[in-house]
Amino acid sequence: MNENFPVKNENNTMKAVSGAIKNSVSFKILSIFILILILLIPSSMVQSLIREREYRSRDVISEISSKWGRSQTLAGPVISIPYKKYFEDKNGEKTFSIRYMHLLPDDIHIKAELNPEIRYRGIYKAALYNGNIELSGSFPFPDYEKMNIPDENIIWESTSISIGISDMRGIKDQIGATFNESKIMMNPGVDTNDVISSGISSRIVIQKQSSKFPFKFMINLNGSQEINFVPVGKETNVSISSTWQDPSFSGEYLPVERSIGEDGFTARWKVLHLNRSFPQFWIGNQYQLAKSAFGVKLFIPVDIYQKSMRTAKYALMFIVFTFMAFFISEVMNRFRVHPIQYLLIGFSIIIFYALLISISEHLNFGGAYFISSISIVGLITGYAGSILKNTKMAVMVGGVMVVLYSYLYTLLQLKDYALLMGSIGLFVVLGLIMYMTRKIDWYNFRFGDHSEQKAV
Repeated sequence: MNENFPVKNENNTMKAVSGAIKNSVSFKILSIFILILILLIPSSMVQSLIREREYRSRDVISEISSKWGRSQTLAGPVISIPYKKYFEDKNGEKTFSIRYMHLLPDDIHIKAELNPEIRYRGIYKAALYNGNIELSGSFPFPDYEKMNIPDENIIWESTSISIGISDMRGIKDQIGATFNESKIMMNPGVDTNDVISSGISSRIVIQKQSSKFPFKFMINLNGSQEINFVPVGKETNVSISSTWQDPSFSGEYLPVERSIGEDGFTARWKVLHLNRSFPQFWIGNQYQLAKSAFGVKLFIPVDIYQKSMRTAKYALMFIVFTFMAFFISEVMNRFRVHPIQYLLIGFSIIIFYALLISISEHLNFGGAYFISSISIVGLITGYAGSILKNTKMAVMVGGVMVVLYSYLYTLLQLKDYALLMGSIGLFVVLGLIMYMTRKIDWYNFRFGDHSEQKAV
């Protein structure tokens, strides 16, 4: 009979040690840390969901654009003059190859009037436009002697003028064109890909007695989201007008004048040949014109996927701060919250981001954020009240959640000052936590069980 007493004492000791571990602060913090690591998995899954929806949106926009006309870039006009380049082959016989001299205009004036519209495919939308574009200016006589090209080697009858258009499907009408006061017929394709890979061209006549060759083109062009122009003139002047209220000026040069209002926008550019990296004439394919393009995007200001992704990146901070609020409530209330309950609270926070992206696809982002945050704050606050059995603590948790979601929404609106405000916010939160827990003796602190809580 006496042999059983040591066993009972050993069991009691093990239970006491186990109870001490369960009630220790260190064990609680460790379990919370493990739960946070586990919740990073669904958090990353939510971010993957947002990226998937964004890719889907881009695919739909690309599909709409492919049938209407994609983003357009216009380059030109450019005059290409073929000539014979003689050399000796491996057998010592004299032969030749055809090369091209390319000439850019002295001045060019471009006027573009964009008529925008929104096209929908399900919940997705794309910004499209129809542009009436007028190009006018003049070319000088080609100074082929500076490039050491003999006159007899030039194939004058094969001289062509071409305009680069990135998406030919956007051309809606026959292009009205004149060169040196004579009408010309523009055809698809170009004689050489030295300068332009996709576009239209026409044979032209270069008269040696002329020093200037004026031109004019009228193009009716469909496109989507963006239109750009390459500054091919010694002086390039571009003016764009549209009823679109949210333009985004892009490319290598900003407009020298612009006006944006409720009726739309107007913008004007002036670019000199000294501002670019290519000359007015050259031989072959030495230069890439498209790198100097500039223009305007029909910007859709509410990018819900970008904002949702920025919001989801704060998921870890929300989980940590919310768990910290519950942990402090445990410490102050001496009432333990089970790890499963922490896990449910963490899942509630993750669901906020799924609600946000799904609702914002149907409402504006601000409305979706308000609905999602109020729903999650109400859910967590009600759950806190039921498990903490303390209305004051539940209200404190709810207050922390309201401050967090309000602060995050403010950060999303502050692009330039987001990092500064975020750093200040973290500093303030850390200071509050240190202040609230300054009198707790962490070495001697133990959580009570449910029976102890009721006795109090």
